[in-house]
This record gives sequence, C-alpha cells and structure tokens, in this order.
Amino acid sequence: MLEVGVEAPSFCLPNSDDIELCLRDIKGSWLVLYFYPKDNTPGCTTEACEFTNELSEFIKLDATIFGVSPDSPEKHRNFIEKHSLKIPLLSDVEKSVLKEYGAWGVKKNFGKEYEGVIRSTYIIDPAGKIAHSWKNVRVKGHVDIVKKRLIKLQENYNG
Repeated sequence: MLEVGVEAPSFCLPNSDDIELCLRDIKGSWLVLYFYPKDNTPGCTTEACEFTNELSEFIKLDATIFGVSPDSPEKHRNFIEKHSLKIPLLSDVEKSVLKEYGAWGVKKNFGKEYEGVIRSTYIIDPAGKIAHSWKNVRVKGHVDIVKKRLIKLQENYNG
C-alpha cells in the first residue's frame, strides 16, 4: 500500500468505451480510486452499485470515483449496462496500475495461495497525493466509510 502523503502514481487506463482516463485529468478535485477483482461477481457488484447509489453525494463533495479491475473494457461495458452503473470503470488488463498501487499480490483462499486483486481503496487529494487508503476491504458498509473519511479529510485539507 502507498503511504499517506506520497504522490499518487500517475496512470492512464481505458474505460468501458475504450476512452483513456488519466489521473492528471482530474487533478484539482478529489478522487476515490477503488480496486476490485472481477465484474459481475457478488461483492464487486454490491460495491459498484453502492458507489453508484451514492454518486450524487460524492459529486457534492467534489469527488470523482474510478473503479479499476483487470477486466477488459468490453466486460466493463456489460457490467455497467447490466447493473445501470454510473461510475467509470477502468481496465488494467496488464495489472500495472494494480501492482503500482499495491492492489495485486498473493492471496489465500481455503489454504491455497494465488495471485489476485487485493480489494483496496484510495482517496487522492486535489494536489494528487494519497490522503487515505484501505486494504483488504470488506464491501459491506465500505462506501459509507469512504464518504465519511472524505468529509473529514476535506475539513482538514489546506492544499
């Protein structure tokens, strides 16, 4: 995981329409950047739907939300359409951004080790620095926790 206060690693990734979105494009506003394993799975669907449901609240807080997974833009398109998602989903097929943000690594499941996405979330401030992070996120209630932390960070932010 990246430390609070460090410069967020720059990235440009394609969204569900194959349009490249970059960190530099949203500099000057807050970013909630969350990494998730796979489209159309129960936990990932819940998380994406909850971020979508709270999108207007995040917009009021001058925050953009990007979801990132190793799925292709085509899979993201299907996921967005199937669940009426309103947040941009970025495709990191190469897993380079996932690795840079510490969201790719060894996981354990039923005693077996394998490499995969470590569900993680970052809040990046308007100056492009890591303001807060969560690793091994539990989906239930996470979006509300992120929103509350964002509000607190903004209260204490002095650029």
